[in-house]
Amino acid sequence: MSIKVKRSRAQPIRRVLEGSSEVNQLLRQSRLIDQAQRHLRAHLPEEMREHIFVGGFSNARLTLISGQASWLAWLRFEQSRLLQLLHQLPGFEAVVGFHFKVRPVRPIKAAPRNTRTLSNSAGETLAQCARDTEDARLKRALERLASHAAPKAPTS
Repeated sequence: MSIKVKRSRAQPIRRVLEGSSEVNQLLRQSRLIDQAQRHLRAHLPEEMREHIFVGGFSNARLTLISGQASWLAWLRFEQSRLLQLLHQLPGFEAVVGFHFKVRPVRPIKAAPRNTRTLSNSAGETLAQCARDTEDARLKRALERLASHAAPKAPTS
């Protein structure tokens, strides 16, 4: 018994987005959540803005997430004002309330860059090798490596 592999071609993104209602629905919902987050953050006090996140939208309720219960307690008191703010946005007229959740929110940390330095003498040696090399690909690679050497200080 043999296994035959179907060869299918990648579809253009436009066809994927237009053809699948699930993908369209997901994209639309993500845009709405982002819009709600930006709108709410613009109207929150400065010290709260980075601590409040819109987590989702279901059953006519918007989920607000924070890492501290104290921020959500303040939001509960301001719930009617926040609803009025949300009703200004198209697509959020049907929101009737909020779900408040306390979740530790860990910001995404960028991986530290591992920068390496190359001494001037090593850069000169690589540049000399590149000049003496006839293979075009190897020559370009050596020149790229040589360009990582610390630039020479201008002499006066």
